[in-house]
Amino acid sequence: MEHNGKLIIISAPSGAGKTSIVKSILSSDLPLDFSISACSRPKREGEIDGKDYYFLDLNDFKKMIQDELFVEWEEVYENNFYGTLKSEVSRIWKNAKDVVFDIDVKGGINIKKQFPEQSLSIFIMPPSIQELENRLRKRGTETDETIQKRISKANYEISFSSQFDKIIVNDVLEDAIEETYNTIKNFIK
Repeated sequence: MEHNGKLIIISAPSGAGKTSIVKSILSSDLPLDFSISACSRPKREGEIDGKDYYFLDLNDFKKMIQDELFVEWEEVYENNFYGTLKSEVSRIWKNAKDVVFDIDVKGGINIKKQFPEQSLSIFIMPPSIQELENRLRKRGTETDETIQKRISKANYEISFSSQFDKIIVNDVLEDAIEETYNTIKNFIK
């Protein structure tokens, strides 16, 4: 894997607005491309291999771990692996773009440790845990139990925010997008 590009790591608790911010940044004029993660879970309805994820068989995923083909990987649930392929980073760098990761907190910290000078890590912070809970409830896709699990996980993830280069509070989405854009622009210039 040649080391000539930059890595933009964006992490946040569920419901903090990370995906909206990433989509906006990717459609901006910055020379960025999205890193597609690999996973060992089955494809869900409507998902496309090579667009949403690289869907790998569990044994193939484990073999690729042994062969050190991942920048980072994690067993999120038992036998349910997610990771970033080295070939994905190389693909983006070969296209003269910088890599954007929409990634969980542990994965983000992992990448930052491996590429301390080449990477910028951004933590998208909800304005408050109460607001995060309100956003999750507004989605209408979660049960009370899953909301409580996400809130508990959010508190845990927020405890790692100080390990990121920049914390951006997403109170007003447009402001958070602008701050993220300017932070990345200054880093990659």
